[in-house]
Amino acid sequence: MPEEFVSRSWSRPSVPGFQGQHVTVSRLNPDADIDDLYDVSHRKEEFERLWTYMGYGPFPDRDAMHRWLTSLKDSQDPLFYSVYSRDLRRKAGMISILNIVPDMGRAELGHIWYSPLSQKTRVNTEVTFLFLRYLFDTLHYRRVEWKCDNQNEASKRAALRMGFQHEGTFRKHMIVKGRNRDTAWFSILDEEWPALKSNFERYLTTPGLSLTEMNRNLTTK
Repeated sequence: MPEEFVSRSWSRPSVPGFQGQHVTVSRLNPDADIDDLYDVSHRKEEFERLWTYMGYGPFPDRDAMHRWLTSLKDSQDPLFYSVYSRDLRRKAGMISILNIVPDMGRAELGHIWYSPLSQKTRVNTEVTFLFLRYLFDTLHYRRVEWKCDNQNEASKRAALRMGFQHEGTFRKHMIVKGRNRDTAWFSILDEEWPALKSNFERYLTTPGLSLTEMNRNLTTK
């Protein structure tokens, strides 16, 4: 990639939310969100496994989770959002924009979790698309990152499926729940976004398409 001199500034993300075909994304509201978020992420052992690679959770009870949500409410980095699934007719998970560096036009999507009730649906894909479209098309950011525990194979597959490029692994990057965590790093750059955006739009409006295959074809041309 040729070197070029870049001299500009970017705005901080401030979007209150998004309306999609399958989801509604809103800034986190602990009092309004707690009942749905607790129910879809606890109550069953299957649900509680979603916290395995997170730095927090599962929570001993609803009140403990509510206190945690309340502690996140006013954060400006990360900016936390809850995700409403139209199919489930309830809140189904969370996402945030974090590691925001406006001077560099860079941010990360993280703190992402969804209930098993909505996994393998189009919820995660559409939510990710809405945030990427905002960061690239509205704020004109240069780079959006995705990071996860290197043992979290599902998260790594999701990143690749949605067009993020694997950049490597940071060894012993963090200590999470008392163990060393190697962190897998992924990114999308602004020049890669137009083709990925087209694939997202086709996938979200056309049944039967494979986003994995469409994005894989981009890297093999």
